[in-house]
Amino acid sequence: MKHLGTGIGWRPEIADAVERMPGIDWVEAVAENVCPGHLPESLVRLRERGVTVVPHGVSLGLGGADRPAEEKLAELAATAEALGSPLVTEHIAFVRAGGALTASPRLEAGHLLPVPRTRDALDVLCENIRIAQEALPVPLAVENIAALISWPGEEMTEGQFLYDLVDRTGVRLLIDVANLHTNHVNRGEDPAKALDELPVEAIAYVHVAGGFERDGVWHDSHAHAVPPAVLAILADLSSRVRPPGVLLERDENFPAPAELERELMVIRETVEKGAAQQPPRVGTPDSGDQRGSSVQESSDDQESSGAPKSSGAPQDSGAPRTSDAPQEPSASTDPARQRLALAQAALLSALVAGTPVPEGFDGTRLSVQARALAGKRADVVAKVAPELPEILAGAYRKAFLAYAHVHPMTDGYRRDALDFAEHLLLNGRLEDADVRRRLSHWWLERSGPAPLSQHPAARLARATRRVLLRR
Repeated sequence: MKHLGTGIGWRPEIADAVERMPGIDWVEAVAENVCPGHLPESLVRLRERGVTVVPHGVSLGLGGADRPAEEKLAELAATAEALGSPLVTEHIAFVRAGGALTASPRLEAGHLLPVPRTRDALDVLCENIRIAQEALPVPLAVENIAALISWPGEEMTEGQFLYDLVDRTGVRLLIDVANLHTNHVNRGEDPAKALDELPVEAIAYVHVAGGFERDGVWHDSHAHAVPPAVLAILADLSSRVRPPGVLLERDENFPAPAELERELMVIRETVEKGAAQQPPRVGTPDSGDQRGSSVQESSDDQESSGAPKSSGAPQDSGAPRTSDAPQEPSASTDPARQRLALAQAALLSALVAGTPVPEGFDGTRLSVQARALAGKRADVVAKVAPELPEILAGAYRKAFLAYAHVHPMTDGYRRDALDFAEHLLLNGRLEDADVRRRLSHWWLERSGPAPLSQHPAARLARATRRVLLRR
């Protein structure tokens, strides 16, 4: 059984440092930031050295009410093939809501939001994962997420929810121990109990990351050192099963390479100490080689476990199964999708559009989540369009948060950046003539030529351009 080993999240900001780091067995890259036809040279060099690269998706929204978009699945599949990846990963989360199922405007969260642990949500998630598994050329693993909020009326714990998910789909798990800590602080959930209930044999690999606590709320920032509490959960998990791979996530506020290397060393030591506490398995000649599950099994392993040989089919996780019932037909989830769609649209609208808090939710905690989403949105737009904070200088963040408060995101971050600039220019709130000139030039350069269509949106765009060109 192949183990991934110790890895780090590949980010453009630390690409050179990652290439020089000793002991890096594999890396994980955000799938949406990789173009299959134009791979980053750093990833190409790592692949040539034999370093495994795993694409990590963030936008499928497998926990949403809609079925996964075919084009997004095709892009993820192409990325996995271009990188020669042994598996791909995504999140158990929803990222958008509204639309046809609710006859309401489509809204984007811009971040990962938790699904309710209910039978409806599980039915929908299982079907969405089966659709994804059929479309992907390699096995899929899904990640537990961190959350600031809890859904009212939940019917299962996180461990029970994940156990049933694996049992019904054969999907593998990406367990983020930092997210288990986050949910412990924010939702009072016991990480040890979650591990007790998990099908640990289904784990493909593990995420480790840092965060910070403010006013009793833990923020999973990926911008701070890994705290002892997260390492303790990693040790607990490793005492139950040796994870095939462990990866350090860091998305911003990058420290010196030596500090990242030190964190990786501590993570390795934690896994080894935890694994040393595992009881020997009776009748197993070499229990150290048998702990943990594989992300790439041999044909003999697949035949002996009953797993299908096709890499695109759901993979048997090795977890105990409670039922051999046939998979439900797609139509059976339609009522559940409708109910889930309405609930998710109401929650997301409250978070990003200022509508009333849905019944049963903690209004104070929703306010914290809403501010976190707006802040995340501002940060990502600044990365997608770095010219905006440069042009607006210290006024950028305040201006963007004011804009986001009344303008929900509906079509991704790049469109969001253009709409924000257009909003500032049309509202005439830019007193500095040089700032206005530079922002106008930036918007005109990126908004493209005036469209010829007579669609109302096209007419608005032409009118906007005329106004800006007169200024």
